[in-house]
Amino acid sequence: MTTVVQSYIGGRWLGAEGAQVLRSAVNGRPVAATHAEAIDFERAVSHARRVGLPALMKLDFQQRAERLKALAKYLNEHKEQLYAISAHTGATRTDGWIDIEGGTATLFAYAGIGSNELPAGNLVHEGPAMALGKRGGFSGTHILVPRGGVAVHINAFNFPVWGLLEKLAPSFLAGMPCIGKPATATSYLTEAAVRLIVQSGILPEGSLQLVSGGTGDLLDRLEGPDVVTFTGSADTAAKLRVHPNLVRQSIPFNAEADSLNCAILAPDVTPDDEEFDLFVKEIAREMTVKAGQKCTAIRRAIVPRQHLDAVAARLRERLAKVSVGDPATEGVRMGPLASRAQQDDVASRVALLLEHAELVYGERDHPAPQGEGVAEGAFFAPTLLLSRRPLEQAAVHDVEAFGPVCSLMPCEDLDEALALAARGRGSLVATLVTRDPRIAAQAIPVAAAWHGRLLILDREAAVESTGHGSPLPSLKHGGPGRAGGGEELGGLRAVKHYLQRAAVQGSPTMLSAVIGEHVRGAKLRESDIHPFRRWFQDLQIGDSLLTHRRTVGEADIVAFGGITGDYFYMHFDELAARESPFGKRIAHGYFVLSAAAGLFVSPAPGPVLANYGLDTLRFIKPVGIGDTIQARLTCKRKIDRNKKDAKGVGQGVVAWDVEVTNQLGELVASYDILTLVAKRE
Repeated sequence: MTTVVQSYIGGRWLGAEGAQVLRSAVNGRPVAATHAEAIDFERAVSHARRVGLPALMKLDFQQRAERLKALAKYLNEHKEQLYAISAHTGATRTDGWIDIEGGTATLFAYAGIGSNELPAGNLVHEGPAMALGKRGGFSGTHILVPRGGVAVHINAFNFPVWGLLEKLAPSFLAGMPCIGKPATATSYLTEAAVRLIVQSGILPEGSLQLVSGGTGDLLDRLEGPDVVTFTGSADTAAKLRVHPNLVRQSIPFNAEADSLNCAILAPDVTPDDEEFDLFVKEIAREMTVKAGQKCTAIRRAIVPRQHLDAVAARLRERLAKVSVGDPATEGVRMGPLASRAQQDDVASRVALLLEHAELVYGERDHPAPQGEGVAEGAFFAPTLLLSRRPLEQAAVHDVEAFGPVCSLMPCEDLDEALALAARGRGSLVATLVTRDPRIAAQAIPVAAAWHGRLLILDREAAVESTGHGSPLPSLKHGGPGRAGGGEELGGLRAVKHYLQRAAVQGSPTMLSAVIGEHVRGAKLRESDIHPFRRWFQDLQIGDSLLTHRRTVGEADIVAFGGITGDYFYMHFDELAARESPFGKRIAHGYFVLSAAAGLFVSPAPGPVLANYGLDTLRFIKPVGIGDTIQARLTCKRKIDRNKKDAKGVGQGVVAWDVEVTNQLGELVASYDILTLVAKRE
C-alpha cells in the first residue's frame, strides 16, 4: 500500500502529494492520505471509450468470463495482502472474509454465469422468435448487445473490495469499461485491490480505472450509452439521481441505498421454540458483523408484544458476550466503525432515536474496547433500543444509525407487524421467523411489495442459511422506495442491466443470420452428410436433416407401456379413450420422443459425444395408432465454451431444433436437444 492513495487514470497511477489524512479506525493513527492532484476526468472517460471499450469488444462473453475466473483466482492467491490492510478499517477476520473473499466469490459466480448462460460472440438472443405473419415469412424477436458505453460505479465505505468487484463482474462481462469510485474513508483498501488487478495483467487496459477522491465533473462527461450505479445513503442517491446531465441524456442510474431493514418474529413462535433463539441470534449477528455497517443490517426488530421482554432479555445476554476491540486482539468479535466521523454520525442518530425510545443495552452496559491504543479508535458499543409505540413514533422508521444499532418494537398481530415493516418505506431485505408455512404464505406476498429480498427463517433453513444480511450473486440485491429502487446481482439480470435490448423484425432467414441461431422458417442447408457426422467447427447454423418416416402401430404402444410401466388409460383403454377429447387411443408422448430419436440418430461413433438434456419440450398434437411421424433435425445454436475433456479433446455445445410432424404435415412435438460435440483436431 502507498502512503498516498492514488488514482488509476488513463493507464497510469496518479498522486504524489498528500491531502486528507486517513486514519486507522482501530487506534486513530495515520494510515494513508488522499492525493491532492486533480483528476482529468476527460482523460479518464476518453481512455475508457478509446482504449477500454475496443479491447473488451475484441473478447466475447465466453472469453470475458474466463478473465473473471482468472482474476478471482489471482486475487485469492494474494488475499492476505488485502486482509492486512483491511484490519485498518476495523474489520475482523470474519468481516474481511465477507468483503474480500465475498468479492472474489462474486467474480467466480459471474464467470460461471458467463460460461454457462451466455453465448460465444457479443449478442444475446432473448427469444423466443415469434411469427408475425400468417405465411411464415415475417418474424420478430429481441436481442441484447453491449451498450458501447462506460460504467461509473460509486461505492460506500463499508465494503471496499466487494463493493468494487460485485459491480465490476457483471459490467465487465457485458463488455463495459468501468470507472470505480470508492468512499474516501476506506479507499486505501480499494486501491490495494485495484493495484493487484492491474498487476495481474488479466483485464485489458482501460477496462478498469480508479477514482480516489471526488468525482468532479465526471458525471457531466457521460453520454447516453453510459451507466451510473451507486451504493450509499438514500440522501446521496436522491441527489445523484437528478444530476442534470444524467436526466438530460437519459443515462440509466441504479441505486442501492441504506434502508431500515426489519426482522419479524411471527406470533406462532414462543420462547421455548428453536426459532425464537434463531431470531435473537440473527439480530445480534446483524448488529455486530462489520460493526453493523451493512446496508442490509437489521435496524428494526418487530416482536409480538407478549414476547417483548423475553426477546430483550436474551438479546442483552447475547450482546454482553460480544467482545469489542482491536480485531488483532485474540477473542475480539467486533471491531470499530470505519472512522471517527462515522462514530459521531451514529452517536447523533442514536440521540435522535432516544428522544422517542428507551435504551435497552448500550455503552453503559458493555465492557470497554480491548487492545492497546484503542482510546483513539472509532468504537461504538452494540446498542439496543425499544420503541414502545411504533405506530405513533416516526423516528424509528425514518432515522437510520449506520452502526451496531437496532430498535425493538412490539406488535399486536401479524397484520400489524407487516404494517410496521412497511413504515420503513422500502428496504433491501426483511426476515420472517416462523414455524408455520401458512403464516409464511400469508405474510410474504404482502411484505414483498416493500422489500427487495425476503428470508423465511426456521430450523430447517437455518442449517444452511447464509443469513439475513448476505446478498448472493444469484439473487437480486436492491429494494424499492428508500432502498433506492434499483437492482444489482440476481445472476444474469445484472449483466442484462449493462446490455441494450432491441426488437428485431424480418424474415426468418435474416433473423437467423443476425442472432446466429436457427429460426423456424429460415432457409436450411441439407446435404448427404448427416449433421451428427460433422465436427463442431464444421457445423453451421441451419444444417438440417429430414428423416425417413415411421408408422405407429398398436404393438409400439403395448411394447412401450411394458418397458416403462406406463399403462395410462389413454394408451390402453379403448372405451375410455373414445370418450376423451381425443376420441381414440394415442401413443405415449415419450414414445413419440423416443421414436423421433430413432429416426434422426447416427448410431456409429462420431463427433457427437453426449446428449445432456432437452429444452422447450412440447407435445402439440396427439399421435394415434396408424399415424405416420417424421422428424426434422436442425443445428440451432452453437456455444464454444473453450473446454477440453480428460483426453484433451476440445468440445462445444450444440442445440438442435427438433420438429416431429405427422402424415398431414402437422407439428406433433417440438423441442431442443443439447449435445456435446467434439472439435476436429
